[in-house]
Amino acid sequence: MIKLIITGGTIDKRYNELNGELYFPETHLPAMLQQSRCKLDIELQSLMLKDSLDMTEADREAIRQACDATEVKQIIITHGTDTMVDSASYLARTNTDKTVVLIGAMVPYMISQSDALFNLGCAVTAVQLLPAGIYITMNGKVFAWDKVIKDRQAGEFKGIQQR
Repeated sequence: MIKLIITGGTIDKRYNELNGELYFPETHLPAMLQQSRCKLDIELQSLMLKDSLDMTEADREAIRQACDATEVKQIIITHGTDTMVDSASYLARTNTDKTVVLIGAMVPYMISQSDALFNLGCAVTAVQLLPAGIYITMNGKVFAWDKVIKDRQAGEFKGIQQR
């Protein structure tokens, strides 16, 4: 069993053609799992649909509590990429016995050429293979929470030596 906690981020945004803005009508994760033909037992929990720039410490605490409240040892969290590393760091302060993988997307799932499905597939595989700890998987790479940054100019996550 894998627990997938939904918190929002670009992965779940939709484009409003009337005003040109991105917004959250609902999560796309059930459709993504179906399209991916994923046959694993995955329990979805919609916690919030927020842009990560709007995340507060209370939101991070709610994510931590959701991780702690489940008996499931393999957890995937969808999250906006701008503050994903911050939330991973917050979770790392307390989580020691579960494998937690945070994912997001640079382009919303609903927009052509999105990286959302690829990132989801990487996370589903990573959470099954990694030892307990907090990780971020983006762009086909898996990073320990304290050895990654988002390179905004390159539009990708990159590993670092020390944090």
